[in-house]
Amino acid sequence: MNIEKLSSAFSNVLGLNGDKITDDLSYGSLGWDSVAHMKIIAAIEDSFDIMLETEDVIDMSSFKKAKEILTKYGIAF
Repeated sequence: MNIEKLSSAFSNVLGLNGDKITDDLSYGSLGWDSVAHMKIIAAIEDSFDIMLETEDVIDMSSFKKAKEILTKYGIAF
């Protein structure tokens, strides 16, 4: 379920089909720019009811990295 919530956060912000949301999705590709990045962060925080630390916001450079970061907040994938 958590993977679907995370995928949905990315796909809604970037306007992509779910099949485009893979571990290979990274910052700078498929419309993921600085503005989209902050929208993704907001969507993740809303979806999981958490507040990401600034360091984690900066480090989130890919979908795979997003999963790694969220595990620090007790969210399992």
